Amino acid sequence: MRLRIELFVEDMDVSIGFYRDLLGFQVERRDEGYASLRQGQVVLGLGPVAKLPEQAEGQGFTRQRLSGDKGAGVEIVLELDDLDTLQTFYERCQHQATISEPLKLRHWGLHDFRLTDPDGYYLRLTHGNAAGQSW
Repeated sequence: MRLRIELFVEDMDVSIGFYRDLLGFQVERRDEGYASLRQGQVVLGLGPVAKLPEQAEGQGFTRQRLSGDKGAGVEIVLELDDLDTLQTFYERCQHQATISEPLKLRHWGLHDFRLTDPDGYYLRLTHGNAAGQSW
């Protein structure tokens, strides 16, 4: 099993720039209605909110549904290999992104920081787990 997360965004160019230029993702595919980006084993799909239907029956994504807080209830956790890399990302993000919580050692043994992307999606960057293993 693998994971690819897809986010619906207001401005494809701004979001691609954020993930590519700030977080180091590589654009693997891009067309008018979709972009696929990769950083290591993380695959991120971006699609424009404007291509969604205004309203629909059922629980699918619509422009109306995403008009509120897009990322409510979701934390996207990106694990980096080591603390030095995390520190480098933090220094870069301080000047180019909205930091929600600064880099610090958490009581569970991990260093991390939290930020939001241009659409308000909540990201946590960390360096693995306290034992040095991936979760």
